[in-house]
Amino acid sequence: MAKKAAKKSAKTTTKKRIRVEYTKADVRELRAHSKGRTPVRKIAKEMKRSEGSLRQKAMALGIGLGHRR
Repeated sequence: MAKKAAKKSAKTTTKKRIRVEYTKADVRELRAHSKGRTPVRKIAKEMKRSEGSLRQKAMALGIGLGHRR
């Protein structure tokens, strides 16, 4: 006889994301990376922000981002 496995609930908890405002220093750093044509993935790891967040901020500032524009 096979034992029946206990059902686990499908509900998983996710961590709530907290928005972090861009400081003047963050914007200055983003502009420097734009000028240096640093890859977005590398910037994201360094600044601890998502690639999408960085791209949206760059678009709002009117600057290009990434090594291939």
